[in-house]
Amino acid sequence: MSKVRSAFNKAANNYNDYGFLQKEIALRLDAKLDVITTNSAVVLDLGAGTGLLSQHLQKRFPESQLICLDFAQNSLKNNHSTHKVCADANQLPLADNSVDIVISSLMLQWCPDLSQIFSEIHRVLKNNGLILFSTFGPDTLKELKKSWSAVDNAAHVNTFTDMHDIGDQMLQNGFQSPVMEMQTLTLTYQSVIDLLKDLKAIGAQSVKTRSKSLTGKDKFQLMIKMYESYRTDGKLPATYEVIYGHAWNQSNTLLKGEKQNQLGKIELNNNLSGA
Repeated sequence: MSKVRSAFNKAANNYNDYGFLQKEIALRLDAKLDVITTNSAVVLDLGAGTGLLSQHLQKRFPESQLICLDFAQNSLKNNHSTHKVCADANQLPLADNSVDIVISSLMLQWCPDLSQIFSEIHRVLKNNGLILFSTFGPDTLKELKKSWSAVDNAAHVNTFTDMHDIGDQMLQNGFQSPVMEMQTLTLTYQSVIDLLKDLKAIGAQSVKTRSKSLTGKDKFQLMIKMYESYRTDGKLPATYEVIYGHAWNQSNTLLKGEKQNQLGKIELNNNLSGA
């Protein structure tokens, strides 16, 4: 996880210049709130990053307390929201039953333990609170995966979780009747190198680039050759399977003898310097 954090910190200053897909998905995720009616006194943008979603939430919920939380400090420095918290989503520094809406755009695919994430979200959500998110599914970057698989058996691209498995994890952690949907978006590039540069620019460091060894360079060139077989109308496609999900927390009642987290409200400020 520290490598992922480091990659996002390095990419933070230029992230918005390259994150056109991320901007589009944030816009589509925000639009899903058009047909949802719920309390919104406290809204948590989980994995807020540089604020691609935060800026829409500020306009949608001008009277709400919007908390933007991310584990990459430099990303939050580029987020212009008022209340920002640098923390780990696996251990949210928020009180039990304190948040009305948790909304997260393209964060879950970086979390190896979805059960822990959903457990924490369930904990901080109020009864009848809403979780709404987007993430990537297994067919994301399928052309790149298949091109590498023709070269060797190493894992060169992230493995993304199927939406049915995500739904199962939500059910196991107390969410009611999760609703999942999928869209396929395709970006096009002039070259594989252009695709890899974009991925690196947004912090997707799990996608390996050139190796310094001679054998590595040969494999890299062979991968590029295999990818060329996907060229259509002069462009190379890069497929993204985008998963959207939402569910309600309707079981946030303490069992007899169970202790509630008493962290209470945290003080929020914009002081993100140092470390």
